[in-house]
This record gives sequence, structure tokens and C-alpha cells, in this order.
Amino acid sequence: MTTFEAILLTIVTASTPLLIAAMGELVTERSGVLNLGVEGMMAMGAACSFAAAVTFDSTLLGVAAGILAGALMSALFALVVLGFAANQVGSGLALTILGLGLAGLIGAPFVGSRRDPIAVVDVPGLSDMPLIGRLFFEQDLFVYGSIALTVLVAFYLTRTRSGLMLRSVGENHTSAHGLGLPVWRIRFLAILFGGACSGLAGAYLALVYTRFWSPGMTAGRGWIALALVVFAAWRPGWALVGAYIFGAATVLQLHAQAAQFGVPSQVLSAVPYLATILALLALSIRRGRAIGAPGSLGMPFVPDR
Repeated sequence: MTTFEAILLTIVTASTPLLIAAMGELVTERSGVLNLGVEGMMAMGAACSFAAAVTFDSTLLGVAAGILAGALMSALFALVVLGFAANQVGSGLALTILGLGLAGLIGAPFVGSRRDPIAVVDVPGLSDMPLIGRLFFEQDLFVYGSIALTVLVAFYLTRTRSGLMLRSVGENHTSAHGLGLPVWRIRFLAILFGGACSGLAGAYLALVYTRFWSPGMTAGRGWIALALVVFAAWRPGWALVGAYIFGAATVLQLHAQAAQFGVPSQVLSAVPYLATILALLALSIRRGRAIGAPGSLGMPFVPDR
């Protein structure tokens, strides 16, 4: 395997958790709810999945625990913002702080433990093709699942009745309520889906990407996933493209550090986040609107509360 092929394979694994988390947040925001707690839910998914996988010696149970942890965290967020009409921005930030703290507590006994690599799906014959063989035909189920998730979300939002209802609620919840749509239920389920995806992304980080637990292992990926949704203008296809762009930025800065280009490692470590800011800035300029303006960049309606 060549160095170039190894870099491409690493980019795929680095992009997968970003894509999974972004898909969940995209659906949540399409319903008109902004959940800034993605980072905390990812951290909880990583901690709970790793703890369950080590305790029961089962990767499958670990993945289930990660999804459940993310869903439960999002249910707490939904209770606060939908049930008690709390501010969404403040509640999301509080959820991130809570998730990071709880994840550190849950994962503390498992620091130093490791998991074995999960099996990959090998397509006989095709996986032996030069360059693209392993890239497309020898990946784990999470990678293929993230692509399938993107396609399903795009189909759901544009080709199904319930998807169109969700978009209607996100665009104008008052009119949707007047038409008899169950606004509260639609938003609650969308928030749960977003939390489950964040938990799954965290599980991927702990069980596949690193195969160990350490505090702060999400390393801002939840915030990048949030930026991805805006970068993609709430379109799943562009979220897929953006995830691989930002994943490439993450991997290339690691290789740049290894090559010792003479640039401080702290500057290189900031490259993925600088790329995120620059991408959002370029998108804002192209659209001629400020990112923070209500409804800018095609953002679904988000109530003031």
C-alpha cells in the first residue's frame, strides 16, 4: 500500500464521524431547532460505547450504548427547549458542558484499555484494484453506513410525506400548527434522531477510529459538524462533500507535522478549524449575507425561544 493510498484511507475514517454527526444535526435544524450540544453528545456516545464494549466484550453492545447515550442526552435537551421553552442556544451549550463532564466521569475507569479492530467488508476481486480498491471496496460498515445515511436523509427530506412535514415545521411552525401538524412531536423525534447520530459518531471515534478512550477525544469535532450543516446549506449531498473536505484537512495537518515543515505544531493543529471558519466566511460572502442573520444561508426557521 502506497503512502498516498494510506492517506486517502485515513481521510475516509476521519471524515466518517463528521458526516454521521452532521446528518443528525441537519435533520434537527430542518425541524427548526438548533442544538449546539453535538460535542457533548458525541463525547457521551464515545464514553458509553467504549465502557459498554469493554465491560461486555461486545462492539455491537458498545455501539448500541453510544446511540442510546446520545439519544438520552438529546431527550434532555428536547425536554428543556420544547417542554419548558428554554433558550436553544444556552441549552445547547449547557448540554455540551454536561456531556463533556459526564463523559470524563464515565470513561475514567477505562483509560488505558484498548479494543481490537472491527472487521472490514472486503469485496473479493474489487478490493484488489490499484488505488481505489481498498478505498471503495474494503471499508468497515460504519463508512458504508454513513454514505447510506446521507442518501436516506436526502430521500426522506425531499421524497416522503413526513419529511416534507418536518421541513414545513422548520420553515414556519406557526403555519404548520395551524394546518394541524404535530409540531411538538415532529421536533422531538428530529432532536432524538440528531442525538442518536451524535452518539453513533462518538461510538465510531472510540471503537473504530482510535480504539481507546481518553478525555477530550472528540477534539471539537462536534463543532465542526455544526459548521458542516451551515456549510452545506442544509443539503445532505453538500454535507457529504464538506465532511470529506474537513476530514482531509484534519489528516493532512497530521502528515504535515510528521514531515516537519518547520511550522509550529500548534498552528498545524488549528488547520481544520481555520478551514471551517474560512469555508463559512467564503459561503457567507458568496451569498451576500451575514452568517448570524435570521434565515441566512437558507437556514430553517428557528424560534426566538
